[in-house]
Amino acid sequence: MHLRSLKSSAILRVFAPILTCFLMAASAVAQESSPAAQKQKAETSTTTSKSAAISNNNVASKPAAKSSGSNDNVTDDYKSSLNTLSTLYQNEVKRLEKQNNQLKDLYNQGLISRIELEGGNKALADARAKVEEVARQIAAANQPPAMAVNMASDLAASDHAWATGNARVDSLIRYYGNQYGVDPYLVYCLMSQESKFIMNATSPKGAQGLMQLMPGTAARYGVTNPYDVAQSIMGGTRYLKDLLQMFNGRVDLALAGYNAGENAVIKYGYNVPPYDETRNYVRLIIARYGKKQTSSAPARAL
Repeated sequence: MHLRSLKSSAILRVFAPILTCFLMAASAVAQESSPAAQKQKAETSTTTSKSAAISNNNVASKPAAKSSGSNDNVTDDYKSSLNTLSTLYQNEVKRLEKQNNQLKDLYNQGLISRIELEGGNKALADARAKVEEVARQIAAANQPPAMAVNMASDLAASDHAWATGNARVDSLIRYYGNQYGVDPYLVYCLMSQESKFIMNATSPKGAQGLMQLMPGTAARYGVTNPYDVAQSIMGGTRYLKDLLQMFNGRVDLALAGYNAGENAVIKYGYNVPPYDETRNYVRLIIARYGKKQTSSAPARAL
């Protein structure tokens, strides 16, 4: 999907790549493995530690241990992304405030219409709302561990660990997620980032509904009313499924494609495009989702 929701073309700049693989599951074996197993594990670093478990019967019956240090890194990355977004949005507010002052002068001189002035006021209000939303997310992320929601919990239980606050939306996420083979929790995390579960959400770029479908994408998946809850979730989930297939299960690339368009991912060599918004978008969702799926095969277009 093309850049939207958090778009600010005046402030988007290419900066150094941010962690393309920061959330590979931290799966250190609970007890020391044999030298042979350690070597095998090193040769298969893009997979789990199941190979090492073959040479250790005790390990084979236990799940890989998650280090507290890794969880700390996930939390730090999540907070860092929020702080980056906060800075971007605050800069955008400053730019729009300056622009609005100019619009007011032009309006007072009779050079522009009231519609143009009101459009500038709305853009400024939307930008300020984004700053406030990120501030709330930062406050939640800074809560003590005992109070904070565990965003990196095991996905085996993810189906029972989330709720949008609307039972019908929850049911539809599970239904279409299961129908199209997409983890419902991933759909939930994406929807939260896209629309904050606001059914009539519309971005400045024209993305619409819970899954923030652009008109072209909506038409591609047979969505005639993007504000219809069922149609939006169906279309967005199918699009996410196709992106996951296109990029061989790479969740980070699928999310980047959803935000910036699959062609942008392909253009940059099957990597997350170097756009500030897209990189932070991917990092925030993956940090919440708690798992970065990868494929051993290189990503390729269908």
